[in-house]
Amino acid sequence: MVERVTPRVSRDRQLTSRQRALLAELEELFLAEGFLGFTLDELAAKTRCSKSTLYALAPSKEQLAVHVVTRFFKGAADMLEDRIAGLTDAREIIGEYLAGISEYLNRASAEFMRDIGDFAPARAAYEMNSRAAAGRIREFIKQGVGDGVFREVHATLIAEMAGLLVESIQIGVLGARTGVSDAEAFTALAELILGGLATR
Repeated sequence: MVERVTPRVSRDRQLTSRQRALLAELEELFLAEGFLGFTLDELAAKTRCSKSTLYALAPSKEQLAVHVVTRFFKGAADMLEDRIAGLTDAREIIGEYLAGISEYLNRASAEFMRDIGDFAPARAAYEMNSRAAAGRIREFIKQGVGDGVFREVHATLIAEMAGLLVESIQIGVLGARTGVSDAEAFTALAELILGGLATR
């Protein structure tokens, strides 16, 4: 779902404080209501700014949506790395990492996640972050094996399996099939990984 510690989108550093505030406002709006149904005129009205102000952020509504979606997922990176900073036990790191994903995604409405699934450029940003999450989990597993708290297993396979489950949770497939919340699903995923890798 999320990338390793990376700066915010580099373009953000060149923005004014007003533009950064506007992006944050758009992010909250999209998280609550999705983004595909809005026209640029409607976005300008909802954020009380001109269309030219929005065009200064991106040359089209579609590119603006991708920028905001990417910003949301990159924001998770900072939060997650802060959350696990200072932790040394791979078991605790994995538990905190997956709990953090759950809490961060709780901000996103079903409409937002559905629009990501329906809009290929936004879905690509989401998939990139899902792959990055699998990579981080792979690192945690390798650390645990090296520290002797996990069994010697194929870390790449386990991590990719976890990545597929993360994706199923995020797009709502797992919840629809089981009736559990995202938070419950991520808790179960952590238990599955930690239980399956525990030393005997």
